[in-house]
Amino acid sequence: MPDALLSPDVLAKLEALDFVSRKIFQGHVRGERRSTRKGRSVEFADYRNYVQGDDLRFVDWNIVARLDKLFVKLFLEEEDLHFYALVDNSPSMDFGDPTKLHTARQITAALGFIGLIRSHRVCIETLGQGLRTPSPIWRGRHNAWRMFQHIAAPAPTERASLLEGVRNFGLRHPGRGILVLVTDLMDKQGYEEALRYLSARRFDTYVVHVLSREELQPDVEGELRLIDAEDEQAVEITVGEPLVKAYDRTLKAFLREAEEFCTRRGIHYVFVDNQSPVEKTVSETLRRRGLLRR
Repeated sequence: MPDALLSPDVLAKLEALDFVSRKIFQGHVRGERRSTRKGRSVEFADYRNYVQGDDLRFVDWNIVARLDKLFVKLFLEEEDLHFYALVDNSPSMDFGDPTKLHTARQITAALGFIGLIRSHRVCIETLGQGLRTPSPIWRGRHNAWRMFQHIAAPAPTERASLLEGVRNFGLRHPGRGILVLVTDLMDKQGYEEALRYLSARRFDTYVVHVLSREELQPDVEGELRLIDAEDEQAVEITVGEPLVKAYDRTLKAFLREAEEFCTRRGIHYVFVDNQSPVEKTVSETLRRRGLLRR
């Protein structure tokens, strides 16, 4: 439920934050995001000569009286921003204490709340959603409870691949905006094709890579039977010091290669473990990576 995702204290701290985008997106309605385009908000920007068809309400009659010429006042337009979160809801995310999925939901809820209070349009979806089942788009603080319920509802049973999930998302949403993909990047088909697809879209894309402390520092030894959470394939292994060291090298290479892959394609990469408090992840880590500002 919403209270289990974000405490009132965390919500209060989020009030001071807003999104930053590296790209300019033309929205459909005015919001709270400052645009470089001229519009009709309350903040004066400049003058230009009157042309036939201009609204006479924006003529500066004081200048007309002094110069006997018609000038129209221009205002900075406050443009809306579309924020998307795409959450990996596969069985592999249901691991750790708290689970990686719970951490992903907390981050998504925090970012979605920031979007709502800043009057941006917010859409939260999961990788396993069907092509023709888009989620609702919310706007405004009054929709926070509905959004929290939507985030907390799905069980971690979706088995769509990363590539299938991002392709379906791209077909449902061909427009522009900020996209945050929250995932453990664990897919037997690899993550590369999925991220290549996202990098070719017009989104300002962030990958929040979530792993559990149990995966980062496994405390296991002896004879074990491991079962893949995604396809239930089993393998029997003997865990000793050599295997633990090999695992650590492989894990570090996996993290390094994922970050380098994203960076080369203009995607912001952010690593988070399941023990990081959500307020620190959002207000410090994501601010430092350029997604948010005060």
